[in-house]
Amino acid sequence: MAKDEIRTEYKLVGTRPNRPDGLDKVTGRARYGADFSLPGMLFGAVVRSPHAHARIKRIDASKALALDGVKAVVTRADFPTGLTGEDWNLQENTMAGDVALYDGHAVAAVAATSALLAQDAARLIEVEYEILPHVTDVDEAIKPGAPAIRPGSADHSVPPHEGETPDMCRHNVVRNIEFGHGDIKDGFAKADLVMERTYKTEATHQGYIEPHACVGQMGEDGKGEMWVCTQGHWFIRRMCAAVLGIEAAQLRVTPSEIGGGFGGKTTIFMEPLALALSRKAGGRPVKIVMSRAEVLRATGPTASSSMDVKIGMTKDGTLTAARAEFRMQGGAFPGAPVDMALYCAFAPYKIPAIEHIGYDVLANRPKCAAYRAPGAPMGAFAVESLIDEMCGELGLDPIEVRLKNAVKEGDKSSYGPTFGKIGLVETLEAARAHPNYSVPLGPNQGRGVASGFWFNHGGETSVSLAISEDGTVQVSVGTPDIGGSRASIALMTAETLGIPYEDVRVNVVETGALGVNEPTHGSRATFASGKAAVEAARQAAREMCRRAAKEWGIDEEAVVWEDGAARPAGPNAGKFPPMTIAEIASRMGSTGGPISGHHESVPGGVGASFGTHVVDVEVDPETGRTTILRYLVVQDAGRAIHPSYVEGQYQGGAAQGIGWALNEEYVYGDDGRLQNPVFLDYRVPVASDLPMIDTVIVEVPNPGHPYGVRGVGETGITPPLPAIANAIAVATGARLRHLPMNPPRVLAAIQAKDRG
Repeated sequence: MAKDEIRTEYKLVGTRPNRPDGLDKVTGRARYGADFSLPGMLFGAVVRSPHAHARIKRIDASKALALDGVKAVVTRADFPTGLTGEDWNLQENTMAGDVALYDGHAVAAVAATSALLAQDAARLIEVEYEILPHVTDVDEAIKPGAPAIRPGSADHSVPPHEGETPDMCRHNVVRNIEFGHGDIKDGFAKADLVMERTYKTEATHQGYIEPHACVGQMGEDGKGEMWVCTQGHWFIRRMCAAVLGIEAAQLRVTPSEIGGGFGGKTTIFMEPLALALSRKAGGRPVKIVMSRAEVLRATGPTASSSMDVKIGMTKDGTLTAARAEFRMQGGAFPGAPVDMALYCAFAPYKIPAIEHIGYDVLANRPKCAAYRAPGAPMGAFAVESLIDEMCGELGLDPIEVRLKNAVKEGDKSSYGPTFGKIGLVETLEAARAHPNYSVPLGPNQGRGVASGFWFNHGGETSVSLAISEDGTVQVSVGTPDIGGSRASIALMTAETLGIPYEDVRVNVVETGALGVNEPTHGSRATFASGKAAVEAARQAAREMCRRAAKEWGIDEEAVVWEDGAARPAGPNAGKFPPMTIAEIASRMGSTGGPISGHHESVPGGVGASFGTHVVDVEVDPETGRTTILRYLVVQDAGRAIHPSYVEGQYQGGAAQGIGWALNEEYVYGDDGRLQNPVFLDYRVPVASDLPMIDTVIVEVPNPGHPYGVRGVGETGITPPLPAIANAIAVATGARLRHLPMNPPRVLAAIQAKDRG
């Protein structure tokens, strides 16, 4: 759709109807992963390594198999060999081979006739280990002499140092990234103030309420089915097929409702084990449901990071140069989001010279997974904290400095591409104008500001739309609904066809019903599936116009679709009464058969997303406890299709960012074992920890979408980390550069400042 075709007035888009799946979810009728049951179903349990790094010398399952009701045990010997690249990484993470690489790494699995029996049998499986040296800290992992996690696994970007081989001390660095532009030395020379600081963040988990669960069935004919809670069932199908050595077409995957994912349910962990157990148990279905401890020990948290940032600024607040060196560990496997962190770190700003350096580092931790804008919150924490510190040094207003340097349409981004229509300036201006920015502060209180960025994503998308006999509409999508996308897609479809919202039903279908769909990740569902649904609706509308034209005996071009009906395009087309969708549908069987629309693509036109947050805190100087007093999220949605769910995404991102900033972290003991694998010890924010989170929806329509949509799900978690750090610095006079900023760390910083 051309830019000048984007409408600004709508009947349905921008309204707040009830979500179509709401009743099912509040009454318990919705079926989540653990709700699936099949006749003859077995239950699976997984044996996990109690060591951070250990060679597996022997596995003896004889005692488990001797139990009445135990039907199968699988180990790595039951999986195919010869996998390479990411397929090998997935297989190795699903089931350890010769070496267990982290606390919680799966080493065997058992299927039995009850869940309790499976757990008892798992405890009877004997595993003999040779404990190996381990390392869990990203900086320790790259030091000379650090324990070797997977020697020789570095790619071509990491040449050995002089006199070294890939198997020597640098082996834990598996990827090196370098890019930038401009004359960095000249840029720093032009600055009146140059500051360099080091920042560190700990790994955090997505904290979804529903643990991973699936039912897998694999018959002797090599065909299988899965019912699984996931953000992307086509990805699950491809990954499981690769790990098990079968063709993807032999698997059919049906998604359940999902009780939270935030990026953590876009990959596999125990799903192939259910299929492998089923295959070995004669084709009986096998259900595996993770405990919370298993979720925290053995599924993908975000990476931890160590970051050096250097920035140059003139006295009036103009940024002249910047340099970032980020080190991130993604567990015992390549894939830390260091590249994304670097791309996003300086993205909000026009800087003449920038240098980015990144290292992907291995550590004895679980394989990391995406977590809402993977990498971006860490990069923002470092850059936005340093910009704020420099503003304080020069006596400059933090929003004014950001406005002075903010990227606009036509500016070249820090990571390469030129920005299209974007709304960063608008978010900064709205934040400055909001009452929260001028509320007087009391003793021990501080206000922090930070901006954030996320690319957003298109991805492979396939949607089908069918007109029912009564004129209602069924839309089949392949993107699981994790944030209200059913409602948004229904609104756009109804708006396009000119029919009531209630007349559209959006169904998330299984892998056999559509072409490939990427997961609901990258803030793509409302953008990509919505765009495809609109195109499918237009296709169906054209067919209905064609049928009306045939009945009226006029040219197809003389019929238009408006307000839910086919109408003559003008007086010259003839005087025919409008033919409604219900009328056309009621006799479609005699006018050519079913009416449908379909669209598949990798949609372009994705709109970049920016947001600005303002937070007020109060810090108890005697305990170091931080209380959030007020929180404001201002973000560009492009167009808010369903404003309530846009606001919910803003508030959810802020709440998770608050947890990351203040409390959440993976705590490993000296033995390399996770010390806080339950929610009692791994503390996410609860309602009493949070104020009402204020939101402002900025709408700078994205010209790449028929309704101006930008993804909104990820940007919101990017600014909270630095915004809260900046607020604590104002409240206490102490700058914290290590997350989380929990009471002991804050108190120590206050005491260190007082000692001078």
